[in-house]
Amino acid sequence: MEDLETTRLVLHPLTVAEVERVVAGTPGEDAHWAPGYPTQGDVVGGRRFLDTCASSGDPGVFGNYEIRRRDDGRAIGGLGFHGAPDADGTVTVGYGLIPDAQGHGYATEALRELLRFARAAGATRLLGDTARDNIASQRVMAVVGMRLTKEDAALKHYAITWPKHDEAPDATTP
Repeated sequence: MEDLETTRLVLHPLTVAEVERVVAGTPGEDAHWAPGYPTQGDVVGGRRFLDTCASSGDPGVFGNYEIRRRDDGRAIGGLGFHGAPDADGTVTVGYGLIPDAQGHGYATEALRELLRFARAAGATRLLGDTARDNIASQRVMAVVGMRLTKEDAALKHYAITWPKHDEAPDATTP
């Protein structure tokens, strides 16, 4: 799988071996981790990926990605899917950054590219959620076109739905 690139970032698709190192907190020889990476969220996402691989096989392009700055190659966070799309084309995504990388628009840039990629890869609906008090993440999802679909005691849930083919994306509620 090839890296996805944006203006300032590289989204590197992680292999099983790379995810195992993230979960263990031990960088490989060629890893360039910024201080604070991986975060607890990266470890949780990595474990989910490894569980998916063990139970239903490697999800391929719908796996985990490391967020790297293009200017210095440092890993500053991660994002990825919670597995391959279901029969309806729905896929769930999660993301996070080290504290020093927050507030610079990186999450928005990375999520926008991952949404573009998911749509091109055949997903028709993308879901995400965030803690009720995580205003920054709520803004990121809103800026990339996701809409708040429901709330519960702990989380706010967002979604974006695309038509099956080359029509403009439409953020919708379930």
